[in-house]
Amino acid sequence: MKINFTDARPQDADVLAFIVTKGTFADFKFPLDKTDIIHATAKLSRFEGAAGQNLLFIHEEGGKLVRIVLLGVAEDDIADYQKAGGDIIAKVQTSGAKHIAVHGANLTAQHAAEVAYGATLRNWRMDKYRTKLPETSKPTVEALTVVAAPAEAGGHWTSYQAIAEGVALTKELVTEPANIIYPESFVERCQHLKELGVEISVLDDKEMAALGMGALLGVAQGSRRPARLLVMKWDGTGGTQKRPVALVGKGVTFDTGGISIKPAAGMEDMKWDMGGAGAVAGAMKALAGRKAKAYVVGVCGLVENMPDGNAQRPGDIVTSMSGQTIEVLNTDAEGRLVLCDALHWVQENYNPEYIVDLATLTGAIIVSLGSEYAGLFSNSDELADKLTAAGKASGDPLWRFPLSKAYDKMIDSPIADMKNIGGKGAGSITAAQFLGRFIKDGVKWAHLDIAGTVWADKAGPVWDKGATGFGVRLLDRFVADNFEG
Repeated sequence: MKINFTDARPQDADVLAFIVTKGTFADFKFPLDKTDIIHATAKLSRFEGAAGQNLLFIHEEGGKLVRIVLLGVAEDDIADYQKAGGDIIAKVQTSGAKHIAVHGANLTAQHAAEVAYGATLRNWRMDKYRTKLPETSKPTVEALTVVAAPAEAGGHWTSYQAIAEGVALTKELVTEPANIIYPESFVERCQHLKELGVEISVLDDKEMAALGMGALLGVAQGSRRPARLLVMKWDGTGGTQKRPVALVGKGVTFDTGGISIKPAAGMEDMKWDMGGAGAVAGAMKALAGRKAKAYVVGVCGLVENMPDGNAQRPGDIVTSMSGQTIEVLNTDAEGRLVLCDALHWVQENYNPEYIVDLATLTGAIIVSLGSEYAGLFSNSDELADKLTAAGKASGDPLWRFPLSKAYDKMIDSPIADMKNIGGKGAGSITAAQFLGRFIKDGVKWAHLDIAGTVWADKAGPVWDKGATGFGVRLLDRFVADNFEG
């Protein structure tokens, strides 16, 4: 879908959208014929312009029938403007309409760009494997034009467009099936980031073995797909920022559970167990796409967890790159094994001041938070506060959980330095405690458990059912607010 900002309404527009507030709607002047009919139709439909309200109806304008979409927003709530854009698409995406014109004269430049942003996010879908999709179910919208918005709107949109493209990459990676996206192909899907100025390097399984990444490689040894460590570097500071922000993503491209095999029902969902890595890749694309003035390194630990005759067994002991030993009591607690080596590697090679890891790590976080928030764990109140603020502002919200030495005893092993699971309780916390053992003193670190937020069973404000792209907007906002002052 092409986004435009113009002064005059396009002649071929077959959808006219108006965004209003409850306080302004009664006196709103529509730049249309027969505006009294618009207000009368709204009144009959009990549309008052309240935040979250939307209304679609057919109207005659200029001798032809057009779709009118009315949307209510809260005046100072940026998220409402994104949602309004998403609601427009939800209303007309498969309606046969081709060109949406959004009335922007009553919007600020930022709000106008937010509407285009929300529409772009909501418009993403993957139909390439659907060979018998009915014509009436195919998307038809080709363009969205914001009319008469302040001139600065286009400048705002440039940044939003880059973020939207990053979110689209994440959705693509998460949505693709595991026979298409596996460690090697994940790496290939990210190669185009070089065109944006991202430096990419890759460690193969032999190189990781030489470095002693026994924890990550232990997960991968049951699969015919070799593991990869994908490293993406963006430096928009010209070398002035000496220590980077490190983003580390869990990239289990398919998770059977290994020998501790998962139940068959619902296992197909485990294609999105690489959602953390997907978010990191998307965030790197967003940052590079908008030329962020920050130094950021993205690392993705990419493996497939399969139960063949070479797979690691419950009770095996592996040695991580840090030298710490791990008793693997459950091969389905594999994500932390992947992350611990990736976390150690990035500290050894980049000495980051901040690390944020993202992982679909535990089912326990879904029990705690459902799909509304991702879990936040951190050794730094400062970092936790910054991430929480970025989550609230971006629409990717976080809820903080405790870390405490009191939980450490739950992952102590009688024969190794630690075990990879705790007891029945505090499953998300003990997983985070495990990762914390691999963070060096002085490094500010946060772990985001995004198991409940990377995939949605129903449509949201700026995503359809399926991949949400969670994490990209959050990370971009975190970097923008704290490293690009």
